[in-house]
Amino acid sequence: MYNYVLFDLDGTISDSSEGITKGIQIALKHMGIEEERENLSKFIGPPLKYSFTTFYDFNEEQCDIAVKKYREYYGKTGLFENKAYDGIGDLLKKIKESGRKIAVATSKPEKFSVQILEKFGLLQYFDIISGASMDGVRADKYEVIIEALERFGNPDKSEVVLVGDTRFDAEGATKAGIDCIGVLYGFGTRESLEKAGVKYIAESMEDILNYL
Repeated sequence: MYNYVLFDLDGTISDSSEGITKGIQIALKHMGIEEERENLSKFIGPPLKYSFTTFYDFNEEQCDIAVKKYREYYGKTGLFENKAYDGIGDLLKKIKESGRKIAVATSKPEKFSVQILEKFGLLQYFDIISGASMDGVRADKYEVIIEALERFGNPDKSEVVLVGDTRFDAEGATKAGIDCIGVLYGFGTRESLEKAGVKYIAESMEDILNYL
């Protein structure tokens, strides 16, 4: 039985695509790159520096500039261009009422994550919010998972599961030694999730609850 349930944020709790892709578009334009927003959903999930380096071959200095420009927009406007998925509040309520501990484990900066959850009225369901640090010291999925586990007092990993929508969630969970439920309503695909080693595939909120 899973007594500790970790949730990814973007693509699992909320559809954050509008604010993220607008922010990335602005950052790329500042770097002299014109890009259509529909080509930027690949930025949803992994750490920003990973994406700028992988997709646009930015060096360290370019990454720092692009991340700064992105956050200037996202921190004021983009984080509110976001909507909670239908049914997520009911799911979290049921998990909470079952006596389980719930956390967010996200590569989004922690302070932005708290603001988003407050906006949706969902912060009340979470015992811990483990997000990326603004200085980049803690950024990828494995690191935020380990941080969440440490804040929980390092429970037996057999009691912990991560719910996420991309291969980055599955890979981070595997590296941390915990199971992963991959959801199909977010930004990942069944093929990529299965290849990355998820234990279960959930097509709906009901599926998630059933696996728990």
